[in-house]
Amino acid sequence: MRPTVGDRSCVVLDLVTKFGHHRGMHAALEVLLVFTRLGLTSFGGPVAHLGYFREEFVLRRRWMTEEEYADLVALCQFLPGPASSQVGMAVGLRRAGHLGMFLAWLAFTLPSAVALAVFAFVFGALGGPALAGGEPAGWIIGLGCAVVAVVAQAVLGMAGNLASGRLTAAIAVGAFVLVTLVPHTLAPVGAILLGAALASAIHRRQGVASTSDAPEAPRGSDGGSGGDGPSGGNGGVGSGGDRAVGGPDDSGRPASARSSRGVALGALALFVLVLVGLPIGAAAGVPGFGFLDTYYRAGSLVFGGGHVVLPLLEGGTVGAGTVGAADFLAGYGAAQAVPGPLFTFAAFLGVVDAAGPGGVFGGLLALLAVFLPAALLVLGVLPFWEQVRTRPGIRRAMVGANAAVVGILAAALWNPVFTTGILGVGTLCVAAVCFVALVVWKLPAWSVVIAAGVVGAFAF
Repeated sequence: MRPTVGDRSCVVLDLVTKFGHHRGMHAALEVLLVFTRLGLTSFGGPVAHLGYFREEFVLRRRWMTEEEYADLVALCQFLPGPASSQVGMAVGLRRAGHLGMFLAWLAFTLPSAVALAVFAFVFGALGGPALAGGEPAGWIIGLGCAVVAVVAQAVLGMAGNLASGRLTAAIAVGAFVLVTLVPHTLAPVGAILLGAALASAIHRRQGVASTSDAPEAPRGSDGGSGGDGPSGGNGGVGSGGDRAVGGPDDSGRPASARSSRGVALGALALFVLVLVGLPIGAAAGVPGFGFLDTYYRAGSLVFGGGHVVLPLLEGGTVGAGTVGAADFLAGYGAAQAVPGPLFTFAAFLGVVDAAGPGGVFGGLLALLAVFLPAALLVLGVLPFWEQVRTRPGIRRAMVGANAAVVGILAAALWNPVFTTGILGVGTLCVAAVCFVALVVWKLPAWSVVIAAGVVGAFAF
């Protein structure tokens, strides 16, 4: 019996479904592999991580355009939590949906978390106090030189694409001055707000945005619209190779934009509920709530991440008498020697914190608690952001916000990256060679980082 039209339609639908599932799993696996490599090689702190991400996702893989990436960075600067980890989660969510977001976080976080948890168990054998207070090893000095080059490359490239006009250059310089002269954790947020407000006001006064201040297409992209100018438009989709927006289907929208609003609202509600509920439960004497509150609150109330989280973690552990000061400093020293986000320091603290169960389970709980706020905020905010970011009014504001991001990264390049990474003429020379290797020789960042570490081990 010949198949009917309905039978043939069912077969076609089944094939399309299987193909879409295959593409989705391929995208998720791709995210896992890329972020595993980044998790093993991304030394240097959150600013350096943003440089590695830009080199990987904008320049090499073209998963997004320069302005899309800058939009993500600006958005994550607004959100409390570890900014670079949130950018990584957002990239995974855009590329492969919720599974991609989880795999991006897991792969980027796990290497350093495991290393610090192991260090907590063999603390004495590894000489923790020496790491915390002594002179850094030569290979660590070499890594610092490579970090200077990676961040400098990122700032230079983003400045050429996002701050090349008179208005955007002025905003970038203003953000640099503000963040440099006002060393407060909220200064970057203020710089982005001021940049967005200034660009929006000037473009509105002029009636139409100046094309010289519109974001240009990233160098080396596969054609496309040339990015989102202040007048709006979709932009960011290349004409060949990987789609600039990424994602497991051909809808032309990133996976994060297709995420359910119900999931987003639920994530935001859960963020607030846990933030309020943990201290209430701890005050009522619920076992474990005080331990979890220390790490969840630290992940919820800091902007920019990195070293900014240390005072909250110290107050909740050393200040509470559950972690010794020497242990805290030793763990912090070890955290400087591993790749990945500094928030994985929580894995070390969870192992030794007397307020929790201790051991592997304590480290896992602390790690999940400190990163959970960041994940909930990305899940809750990014789907709405993807839907509004291309509106003309938002694009006008983002021209200024992205220029401010360039200035913020330039300020971070100076302090702490340059001031801590360049210790003399020798380190300056190594950093210069690393910069040439990245910009002129086009070597991948991970290979330059490894080579710099080897050179530093013998030279310093």
